[in-house]
Amino acid sequence: MDSQIIKGADVILPMTSLGERLRGVDIRMDGGRITQIGENLDPAGANVTHADGCVVTPGLVNTHHHLYQTLTRAVPAAQDAALFGWLQTLYPIWEQMTPEDIATASQVGMAELLLSGCTMTSDHLYLFPNGTRLEDTIHVAHDIGIRFHATRGAMSIGESDGGLPPDSLVEQENAILEDMIRVIDGFHDDSAGAMTRVGVAPCSPFSVSRDLMRDAAILARDKGVMMHTHLAENDEDIAYSLEKFGCRPGQYAEDLGWVGSDVWHAHCVKLDGQEIDLFAHTRTGVAHCPCSNCRLASGIAPVRAMRDAGVPVGLGVDGSASNDRGNLMAEARQAMLLQRVQSGPGAFAADEALMLATHGGAQVLGRPDCGTIEVGKCADVVIWDVSGVDSAGSWDPAALALAGPDLARDVFVNGRKVVEDGRLTTVDERALAARQNRNLKALMDRV
Repeated sequence: MDSQIIKGADVILPMTSLGERLRGVDIRMDGGRITQIGENLDPAGANVTHADGCVVTPGLVNTHHHLYQTLTRAVPAAQDAALFGWLQTLYPIWEQMTPEDIATASQVGMAELLLSGCTMTSDHLYLFPNGTRLEDTIHVAHDIGIRFHATRGAMSIGESDGGLPPDSLVEQENAILEDMIRVIDGFHDDSAGAMTRVGVAPCSPFSVSRDLMRDAAILARDKGVMMHTHLAENDEDIAYSLEKFGCRPGQYAEDLGWVGSDVWHAHCVKLDGQEIDLFAHTRTGVAHCPCSNCRLASGIAPVRAMRDAGVPVGLGVDGSASNDRGNLMAEARQAMLLQRVQSGPGAFAADEALMLATHGGAQVLGRPDCGTIEVGKCADVVIWDVSGVDSAGSWDPAALALAGPDLARDVFVNGRKVVEDGRLTTVDERALAARQNRNLKALMDRV
């Protein structure tokens, strides 16, 4: 693997602590790792990228996505619905998708993430229509060059059994568990610096049984992989839990083994104080998805209270059917603004928002090897050009959540430059978009 050196950056934000700035130093990357940080590093034998007029950060980390949904952005009938109605509108469309649809849509989502400075993403794929398999997404992640945490999701309780999804999209629970074992054994890499990891992710309390939640937790811990699901997303979600289970979502999760440092939950908009304390005590992670939460009018998650209590929190763009975009820098800004709306102008600083998008996300995904710029860490590094009109006049160009670009100039993943001058180097963007739009037309015709 080629050696790389980044020279001349105005500011480097290592994200090892809030407010830390490095100036006048270079970064060297070898073998997928950051190997040196210092002044005037010798460029001999390395590819040099000059970063004058730029801010350098660790790669951003996306802790929650449904990548297949990039094929169902801005569906008119779902644009103004809350969570449950939104899902019921989209399920009949999703059940018509093919493996090619889902693979291409996933790569489109990955492309969008990389262009916005995201170097590592999780994906929650919980439906497998028409022969789709989890590895369809793993293969396109490898091709585009993003660090990928695929999760084998599932739905097992259909409408006829009191669940939300149509029966056509649910699976038998024994088959789900067998396939979880298959994809973990086939694709999970638990080594430091891994490019691909696999987790288990029953979709939600309203689409799987208590037995599947419990059995999936047992399986995950036997295999040493992480666990993910949706939890406490909105008022409907809380009401469902109280009616069906006789308890709040936090207790439901605790009773079934779904708390701990190997677990992260998406949304958690409606966690109460007791549940926040539970998550803090058990080091259970949260994927905060501020733009999606606003789009679906789910509410403002108590991120300030979570952070103060010690809950690990990262950011997620969520699916592109409920966000419509996949830009982690936009999520960082929205997270900051919402906490200020909720708790006051000093409640959340720009640096803390960027911390959620980098180090915080890496912690949530169980990746101590990622999320900061330090010697020995994975060489996931982003260069942001702050010489343009979107940063002009900024007294603190490093406050990227306040002013500046939300698209990256250059992106390195595992020491490989996958975005250069704002363009992907690994796939043809125009051809990818054209393929997605052909698939869209065919899907619309089928629906």
